[in-house]
Amino acid sequence: MNQLLEYEKKLWNEYNFIAGVDEVGRGCLAGPVVAGVVILPKSDNILSKLKYVNDSKLLSSKKRRELFSIIQESAIDYGVGIVSANVIDQINILQATFLSMRRALASLSSEYNYILVDGNKTIPRVDTAQMCIIKGDSKSLSIAAASILAKVIRDEIMIEIDKNYVGFSFEKHKGYGTKIHIEAIKKFGLTDIHRVSFCKNFS
Repeated sequence: MNQLLEYEKKLWNEYNFIAGVDEVGRGCLAGPVVAGVVILPKSDNILSKLKYVNDSKLLSSKKRRELFSIIQESAIDYGVGIVSANVIDQINILQATFLSMRRALASLSSEYNYILVDGNKTIPRVDTAQMCIIKGDSKSLSIAAASILAKVIRDEIMIEIDKNYVGFSFEKHKGYGTKIHIEAIKKFGLTDIHRVSFCKNFS
């Protein structure tokens, strides 16, 4: 668990406010891509408060929801950025991911002076110093917390969307390309929340 704070501890020697950024939903066939951002206090004690925080993909939905509230209470600041399927089709998923991250950062009310980003690319058109970390959601507490925040928010969006699209089971698969989702596309066609550029082989 101590390893999850390794990057932050090194950077805290020079930077007091580090924003961890991650996205969810990049590989989905439908729904938005959502980025989360979390600024954690500069303190070793944050480990004990967030001892169960890890890569959101490794946690149950119930555990993510529990941690969601704990992260909100423990963080200096947090936020999300959302980019719709329509915009994803217009600018491509990579640029939409960057846009969601910039929107998440813009939603913060607190200042930050360094950014840790999950993945192998830093966020373009951002002036603040930053570092990208491959598999950062399992290596950085700030990124892992942002991952959970984004995942819970996106799941809630897809559960709400499910109410308006009978037969698609968005509540279950959250827009990912599962067998039941692909079968629904073939049966009912694409909806306005599908990423057309992702669904050419199914529609």
